[in-house]
Amino acid sequence: MVKKKITIDTLAVMINRGFEGVDKRFDGVDQRFDAVDARLDRIEKLILVDHKRRIERLEVEMKDLKDLLAVK
Repeated sequence: MVKKKITIDTLAVMINRGFEGVDKRFDGVDQRFDAVDARLDRIEKLILVDHKRRIERLEVEMKDLKDLLAVK
């Protein structure tokens, strides 16, 4: 097997070819993360709405209990 000498310039070209198109590959990853982020935002909003509703219901129940016990 014959050893081929590689110059710095040749090595630089080889490395550059290896990185060609990497940015395009990450476009798909970015799109998927955007979709996941949007889904998490929707889930968070649903949870917050549910918590708000439950807290309001608890406040009403507490008021009713205070009125029933004549506590101020």
